[in-house]
Formats: sequence, structure tokens, C-alpha cells
Amino acid sequence: MVERYYPEFTDSLAEQGKYLPKYVEREFDEFLRCGRLEHGFLRVVCGDCKHEKLVAFSCKRRGFCPSCGASRMAESAALLVDDVLKGYPIRQWVLSLPIPLRLLLARNPSELSKVMQIIHRAISTHIVNKAGFTNKQAKTGAVTLIQRFGSALNLNIHFHMLFLEGAISENSWGGTTFTRIKAPSHDDMVELVHTISHRIAKYLEKVGLVQRDMENSYLNLPIDDEDTLLQLQGASVSYRIAMGPQQGQKVFTLQTLPASTEGEYGQLANTSGFSLHAGVFANPDEPETLERLCRYISRPAISEQRLSMTQNGKVRYELKTPYRDGTTHIFLDPIDFIGKLAALVPPPRLNLTRFFGVFAPNSNLRAQVTASQRGKNSPRLINGGNAQSDKPYHARGMTWAQRLRRVFNIDITECEKCQKHNVTIIACIIDTVVIQKIMAHLDKKHPISIQASLLPPLRAPPNERYAKDFKIQRDFNFGA
Repeated sequence: MVERYYPEFTDSLAEQGKYLPKYVEREFDEFLRCGRLEHGFLRVVCGDCKHEKLVAFSCKRRGFCPSCGASRMAESAALLVDDVLKGYPIRQWVLSLPIPLRLLLARNPSELSKVMQIIHRAISTHIVNKAGFTNKQAKTGAVTLIQRFGSALNLNIHFHMLFLEGAISENSWGGTTFTRIKAPSHDDMVELVHTISHRIAKYLEKVGLVQRDMENSYLNLPIDDEDTLLQLQGASVSYRIAMGPQQGQKVFTLQTLPASTEGEYGQLANTSGFSLHAGVFANPDEPETLERLCRYISRPAISEQRLSMTQNGKVRYELKTPYRDGTTHIFLDPIDFIGKLAALVPPPRLNLTRFFGVFAPNSNLRAQVTASQRGKNSPRLINGGNAQSDKPYHARGMTWAQRLRRVFNIDITECEKCQKHNVTIIACIIDTVVIQKIMAHLDKKHPISIQASLLPPLRAPPNERYAKDFKIQRDFNFGA
């Protein structure tokens, strides 16, 4: 779909004298090369039966590629569960922002760090105080993942935060003690969301991004008619159509379920467009539940399994979780669909995963509370790394073969003919001339099979066992 309509999309922009930023163009160019043998591949061979196979390179981009996004999802989840969060009860806190602030932070990504600090300070102070300590006496920890997309392919910057369900304090003999707390009440949630919204508004006003005029507040966001990305982002964040004869109109939706009349409940609170949710929890003896949660919050923006074309040429996308009004599907013109993808591409050098509190890289307690024992005062670094420890140390992430097996259930080390695990890499082919010669040779030898392999089958994360019995409660309330 992207290969077919992306040139038409760029041509329509060029006719208006508008162009995409270079980093967005690179995202599309690399995506169209992802998984294509003509752009380079590995040559692997089985040591037993000598069966050979070509494995195409991936784009490794972090915008909208479902395949590479799923690979990153698997590695991130494994890292968080095995190296960081292991052994502690974890609660997910989700903060959704008002629509204007989503656009504001999309245009000013440098402010994300300060906004996240405000959010973390408010929630961590609440947790530490609930545990009976002050911030000087104890600390908690959190891993925050910035999601830039909603379930309707809209630009929706919001925060998924995995907080310890308690506080960690140092004891007299140099070790640490974990004090668990009870789940937050509805009153706690209301107080927190009011505190967070007030502090964020105050900070944005201080730096000049929000201005007050008498009783009203408005964003100080200069509108540049020449800024193509701003037009696309503004339409995406407001669920509208960016281009064409229907520009400015609402995206067409399909309601197939009855509307929900439930109001606020339990660990959910809303105020002034801010929504705070904390209803998902994982115990320390539930690593599979924790991994499913980590996979969910680090998932890619697009799921090809929910994407299809209608008979009249419209893009049909199924929502992961229905809206409260019963909406289950959205319909887009293919050109507008490409615009939605462009709006979702994160700017370069924007770190989407952040560590706070005891999990922060500069924390003195990080080495004591994480399974990997990385960080300051790590016993792995004492006396040249010879210190004894009963905790496993994961020096690297997963290999490419491990990612394929974990995400797509594809074991590249297993020979597809003899089913033995003796497949090795014998060559890495990146020279264009050599690639063309190999492809031409294979085309003569196996004309049907090689033509089919030029564009491998779509690789998207399957529904698989990880998501089977796991439900995010009322996710549509905070736009995830």
C-alpha cells in the first residue's frame, strides 16, 4: 500500500510547493527497502544437509514499520522484564494529555523531558509518602515509554509508566528494603491528576508555550503555512483529514458496538483533558503477565492484521480497543493514510524510553535493585569485575535470530529441510552488482520461487500467546 500510494502522496505535496522533512522521507525510503532481497541479504547454509537460504535485511526504523517495530517490542520487553523490573510488583500508570498539548509537544519534543520529570515527581512522591517515607528517606523507580500514536492511527503523545508498587530504602547494613503499598484509591487518582495538570500548565506558561489572556489560555504555537508536517500533525491529532477535497473533515468511523455509559471508576481520573489511569498491575511472581504488559506498551504503531482495503478503495483500520461510543473501525483515503503515517514518525534523537528514580542510570541504588546489576556501585565493576554475584548479567540485547524467534516464531537457526539447528551465515551481500548477479542466477534457476521472495510475506506481530488472556482495562479512556 505504501509502495503504491507514497509517490502519489509526495507528488500531491509537490504540486502545492510543500515537502516532507528529510527524516520523514528517510523513514519511508528505508521502509520500502525493508525485507527486500534486491537491497541486500545474508546467505545462510545448513551444516548438515547443505540447504541454502537468503535472508533479507530489515530497515530497523522506529516509525511505522510493523516488522521492525515488533522486533524492537520483543527486545524491549525482554530487557525490562529480565534486567530491570524482575522481582518487584509493578503498576502501570498511563497519562493522556489534552489534544492541544499533544500537538504542542509534537512540535516541541525538547520539552518532553521536563514534562516527564513533573509527572514522575508527582507520582513518585505519592508512592513514597504512602509507604511512610519522605523523598530523602526512600525512592521508588519507574520506566516510562512515550507512545506517539493512538489506536486510530492518530498522533497522540501519551505516557505509559511502569512504577514500582512501593518504595526502596537503604538499611543500616548497606542493603535495600522494599516497602509495598496498597493500590491507589479513586481520591488518590483525582488528587494526582489535578496536581500534574496544574504543574504542567504552570511550567508551559513559564517557558512561554502557553499564554493567558484574561480568563482564557491558548497555545503559543506559530502557524506556518509552509510547514507541511505541522499540517499533517494538526489533522492527525484532531482526528481529521489533512489533504484533498475533504480536508478538515472528521475521519469517517464505523460504530458496531453499543455505547458505554460508564463514568469514572477505580484507578481512573480526568480533569481538563488530562486522564490518569492506574488499573493494570503485575505481581513479582507473574513474569509472563509483566512481559505481556511490556510488549503492549512498546508495541509498534501499525498492526497489519487490522489493516485492509475496501472494495471502493478505502483503507479500513480496526481499532485495538473500541471507543466508548461503540466505534470499532475508521476509514481513510489511501493518500490520507500515508499522511497519517508521516505524522507518526518521531524526530531524530528522541529517546522514547526513559528511566527514573532507582532505575535511572545515575542512581546509586540501580545496581542493587536490578537483575543486571548495571549502574553505579555495581559489584560487577568492583576489582575489575571479579566480584561474585548470584544475579545474571545480560551484557547484550537479543541477537537478530532470537528476535525473529521471539516475535514471529521463526527460528532462523533451524533448517527448513532437515529441521536441525545447524544453520550458519556464510556471506553478507550488500554490493549492488553482486546482488543483481545472484538474483539473475536464481531467477533462471527458480523463476517462480525467487520472484515470490523478492517481496517476502508481510511480517507483523501475531496475535499469539502473549496477548491471549490479557486485557487492558478501558484503554480507550486515555487514548492508547
